[in-house]
Amino acid sequence: MRQNDSPVVTGVPHSPGVRCVIRRGRVLAGIVVALSLLLLRTALAAEGAAEFQAELKRQVEAAEKAEQLARLGTDDRMFFISELRTLSVGPFWGEQAVRVSRASKPEYADPVPAIVDFAQQLRGAGIDLLLVPVPAKAAVYPESAVPGWRPAEADAPVRVDTSQQEFYRLLERQQVSVLDLMPVFWKERHRPAGDLYCQTDTHWSGRGLELAARAIAERVAGADWLPAKPQIRCETRAREVEITGDLARMLNEQKPVRETIRIQAVGTPANGELVPVPLDRDSPVLLIGDSHTLIFHDPELFARGAGLPDHLARELGVAVDLVGVRGSGGTSPRIELLRRKDRLAGKKLVIWCFSVREFTESTTGWRKVPVMR
Repeated sequence: MRQNDSPVVTGVPHSPGVRCVIRRGRVLAGIVVALSLLLLRTALAAEGAAEFQAELKRQVEAAEKAEQLARLGTDDRMFFISELRTLSVGPFWGEQAVRVSRASKPEYADPVPAIVDFAQQLRGAGIDLLLVPVPAKAAVYPESAVPGWRPAEADAPVRVDTSQQEFYRLLERQQVSVLDLMPVFWKERHRPAGDLYCQTDTHWSGRGLELAARAIAERVAGADWLPAKPQIRCETRAREVEITGDLARMLNEQKPVRETIRIQAVGTPANGELVPVPLDRDSPVLLIGDSHTLIFHDPELFARGAGLPDHLARELGVAVDLVGVRGSGGTSPRIELLRRKDRLAGKKLVIWCFSVREFTESTTGWRKVPVMR
């Protein structure tokens, strides 16, 4: 070896201190890479959501100019223009509320004060509130609403309903419990069991409301007011109903398209038939909201005994009370509660379920209602 050459040492283990530094370096490098990928993915998702919302805005403007209430997407799915609009207007609370809301009175444009006030009234009476907004069909099947648009990820929800997501976080910070159904719906949207929405109608399908009932039951599982054993035992039977949806009638009043929906009827067997579980005014569980609480439950909405109240009774083991309206699910149900004049005696949980379009499209808006007066 020449005098100026440095010896090469091999096979000598690093000291514990050196090994620790190396491990930390590798961990930090892994964290940096993971954070970089997360930031990139978040940025791409935000960019994709913005592009999606911009396209929806163009669709809505064109439809409103042509005085169209609905449009046909791909895969024969039909979309309600008002629901597309609620995904496209951006933030709909605070100072922006008056700008985007359809409320006839500006003081009722912002949904936050009314929702928080209702939650506080219930909390003061020892009653929990669970807000369950029904996701927009276009948020669950965005590729059908905007042809050519493709989700970047197959398993995780690529949220195109970014304003709704931000709104739910805002409500949670103000002590309003929100059940965001999007992650569940996204995971199940292409299962062989069927679509989560009617193709020709504004409402969810039997499959969609079943998933919602299960998610609600999982959310309240373990509540001390729930019976240790089910008070009612229900059976289910699969049925098929043929419907002419409201969107189909909007698109073609003369020859609306019909579709067949598979539903699960709930009830107790008697003489070879299933008898639906009766509603219970004295139940600790009260379901309120728009026609999503009535679809397949009210015989005037396609079927009886296969709606959200029925599946909630099956999942919770107790019959439920119901105040559902065929109209705006924001203010009207709370007015009905006020008219009961019982201050919700005996209630432990109020489930408030309505379409996300209520946040911007309701003409009656969001009034504070002294339900517990």
